[in-house]
Amino acid sequence: MTSTHHRCFLIRHGETEWSRSRRHTGRTDLPLLPGAEHQLATVRRLLEGANLAAVFTSPLQRARQTTAHLGLDTEEEIVEDLAEWDYGAYEGRTTVDIRRERPEWNLFDNGAPKGEALADVTRRVDRVLARVRAVPGDVACVAHAHLLRVLAARWLGLDAEGGRYFVLGAASISELGWEREQPVVVAWNQH
Repeated sequence: MTSTHHRCFLIRHGETEWSRSRRHTGRTDLPLLPGAEHQLATVRRLLEGANLAAVFTSPLQRARQTTAHLGLDTEEEIVEDLAEWDYGAYEGRTTVDIRRERPEWNLFDNGAPKGEALADVTRRVDRVLARVRAVPGDVACVAHAHLLRVLAARWLGLDAEGGRYFVLGAASISELGWEREQPVVVAWNQH
């Protein structure tokens, strides 16, 4: 296996108060709910035997706490580019609530007022992917739903808008890898 053909594990943080109520949680730095260690049991089991060369973690506490619950915090490197999409004026609101004002709203198409555009998120994700692919071994990225969905799309060579087709539950793990020279999704949204 060459350094360009390693795996990338995408780990979405455990549940927070806002993720439970389906509120967009970008830069609000919420902690995990009690019981996160139990919630992450499947992720921990699926990582058993993985020989991770690097663990990249979002700077937000819900991701850092997830890394700690998985016992990976001694290996982690905080990567600012893994912070969640900045939802701007839509921070803390649900999609249902936003669509009362903008019925056709979709984050991937419309972004968020006073927040990040998809192009901004794409630039950050592309920098993360360059770092992941430079590591000579498997990497885990512990971060957030929308950011990781864009990362998966870009791993596959798709435009970032392709992230709309990937759903990630809280406390989930996905595996990106290779089939010969083709980047592929090996496993998705396991929890």
